[in-house]
Amino acid sequence: MRNPTRKPTLRRDGRWIGASVPRREDPRLLTGRGRFVDDVTLPRMLHAQFVRSTEAHARVVSVDLDAVRAVPGVVAAFDAADLVLGDVTALLDRPPHEFVPTAMPVLARDRVRYVGEPVAIVVATDPYAAEDGLEAAIVEYDPLPPVLSDTDALAEGAVLVHPAAPRNTLVDVSLFATEGIDDVFARAHTVVEVRTRTGRQNALPLETRGAVAEWVDRDEQLHVQTCSQVPHQVRTVLAGCVGLDEKQVRVTVPDMGGGFGQKCVVGREEIATAAAALRLRRPVKWIEDRRDALTASFLAREQHYTARAAFAEDGEILALDADIVCDMGAYSCYPFTAGIEPLMASAEMPSVYRVPAYRVRGRAVCTNKAPTAPYRGVSRPQYVMVVERLMERAARELGMGALDVRRRNLITVFPYTGVNGITYDPGSYRESLDLCEATLREEGWYDRAATDGRVRGIGFACFSERTGYGSGAFAQRKMRVVPGFDIAEITMDTAGSVVVTTGTLSHGQSHETTMAQIVADRLGLPYERVKIVQGDTDRITYGWGSFASRSITIGGSAVSAASLKLAEKLREIAAHLLEVDVDSTELDGDGGVRGGEGRLSFAELAEVAYLRSHLLPKGTEPGLRATESFDVGGDGTFSNATHGVVVELDPGTGGVEILRYVCVEDCGVAIHPQVVEGQARGGIAQGIAGALFEQVRYDATGQPLAPSFMEYKVPTAAEIPDVRIEHLETPCAFTSDGAKGAGEGGTIGAPAAVLNAVNDALRHTRVELDDTPIAREAIYRALNTAPEVTR
Repeated sequence: MRNPTRKPTLRRDGRWIGASVPRREDPRLLTGRGRFVDDVTLPRMLHAQFVRSTEAHARVVSVDLDAVRAVPGVVAAFDAADLVLGDVTALLDRPPHEFVPTAMPVLARDRVRYVGEPVAIVVATDPYAAEDGLEAAIVEYDPLPPVLSDTDALAEGAVLVHPAAPRNTLVDVSLFATEGIDDVFARAHTVVEVRTRTGRQNALPLETRGAVAEWVDRDEQLHVQTCSQVPHQVRTVLAGCVGLDEKQVRVTVPDMGGGFGQKCVVGREEIATAAAALRLRRPVKWIEDRRDALTASFLAREQHYTARAAFAEDGEILALDADIVCDMGAYSCYPFTAGIEPLMASAEMPSVYRVPAYRVRGRAVCTNKAPTAPYRGVSRPQYVMVVERLMERAARELGMGALDVRRRNLITVFPYTGVNGITYDPGSYRESLDLCEATLREEGWYDRAATDGRVRGIGFACFSERTGYGSGAFAQRKMRVVPGFDIAEITMDTAGSVVVTTGTLSHGQSHETTMAQIVADRLGLPYERVKIVQGDTDRITYGWGSFASRSITIGGSAVSAASLKLAEKLREIAAHLLEVDVDSTELDGDGGVRGGEGRLSFAELAEVAYLRSHLLPKGTEPGLRATESFDVGGDGTFSNATHGVVVELDPGTGGVEILRYVCVEDCGVAIHPQVVEGQARGGIAQGIAGALFEQVRYDATGQPLAPSFMEYKVPTAAEIPDVRIEHLETPCAFTSDGAKGAGEGGTIGAPAAVLNAVNDALRHTRVELDDTPIAREAIYRALNTAPEVTR
């Protein structure tokens, strides 16, 4: 429980923004009083599970559910013929040679395209009966050859996952091709090349996906409680699939145990669960078990890069040329499509460097694997790793220091418009690198020798994180559904406290605290008098949810704008009641308005606005409410960071031990520094997981080889080092409080920094590793075929 004697403290300058106040969510979440989807229990509630494909690629010959319906406790079982539902189809406004849409049926019909694809839904009186019902289902398949890699997908004569997609290619776009780039490479002093593959990963939120759906007669609504990052998009797609008006669908999100992007797309199971509840007129709950979460949920990260960079003799980069292939699995995700990863990488690959010539081709191919959705960082961990490996390789070829090559090419004059057409707002690219290196030197890591026959390496990664993508940025991708803006509404009650709605959604980022800090700062009242409402499509005008580090940059700016608008109305009412000019009034920072010699508290102003409205200025509407929207103009804003890592390699096992991790980050003004640090540490842990541990693998028939945590390697606290975080602050000019996004940076920088550190430790072996997760066997072989070295 919260200590009742502990008062939230402001910064010394009297502001809530920038103060690490106690998080308002913590008391209930840390004492088991949170309310998650699986905590929802309703009268007459039924439980659902899904009959899932056992084949990676096959025609569905027949689905026999008669035996399922005879299982004790089973109430109903439906396949695609029983539940006639619309498909989930994500679209880009691109010509057919650039984009091929894939209609994803809620329940598979004539064909299954990955192991775990839902074929039927079983509804029973309890979860155990539902599981028993799954065992009784009889599905006859006519197997087809599976396509299991991007190489196989693109091969001449390959089996087609979707007949409409030639060469299994869903997206094929060349966004940039500087004229004369081939001549630049031909004249360059040094050309280096990197080929990398990154392993397929699972976002692994602590809370798996789930939904509880019920038809509410009183409201004539289908109410769905789900753990989604994008409830309004779920409402839109769900209404379309089941044939209801959107006003007949309400989506709410209780507490959510992580999402990391996996839950920012619309899933099939929540739609099928809602359709079953609508058909049966009884509440239905579906909770994804961990096996399904590991094998059949949305995955990410599997990418293949071939990249070249041309350099001058002094280390200046002259050109960058990249071919990007992303394995997107069987279907496009809604609303981002299969273009999410190749388009992100293509547009932003030059990163923090001045690249004068650029050519890129980005492709998304479909394979017989679970579909891909955004996962924390979305392609940036991959392309940053590629660019940072190119920097390291160029330094080796040129005989220069790796950090010297970076410094030679970092953007230092802002605003800077890159060869990719993106304008980068001011950041601290050079400063973060300098401070990161200085920190490791001051700690003595450059002077310490490894022991026990081990070898030591130090690696760095410099990068920027584009945050607060506005509608303009998403429109450039030619998305049919264009996210971007956010809307906030603030209402003051008769006691002078406020309720604020936001279209963003917290799944661990502490919005209940940070959004309240913004409101408290704008109105000058204690943050405990601010209530934040999120995750309810009936109460919130519209919202795009939380992804792409947009919550504070866009959602927070909308909240700030609505608060300022309310403040103006408070001043106008106070000026009228105090008989002074409105320009002479000001919020006093203590829950009131001063004007002339007088003062009125918010409670006194609210009493007039609601209970004695006849005293309001002529033409002023009763009540205290304000609504504002916000959309970042231009190209958004860029956070930046440098990560530095010290590793030791064990020649006896090929194991990697991270001895030290330093992160120097700049996300503009930190609303709550402790929350920002938590975001960085959590992201770094996920980045290390991708660098060293996690990978979803398949056998030759397309069967997932990691159906549990016995096979899918996840790092524990023993493998994640203590992280030192240093903050720089370059305020953003576009957002209301100078904040930039902070949600994904830790994940973006970690794989490149760890990989560079491992390669630094291997430098005496002449072996360079470019794939992740880094294979222990490769390290072992390199160290045991090289001459002895002491470092």
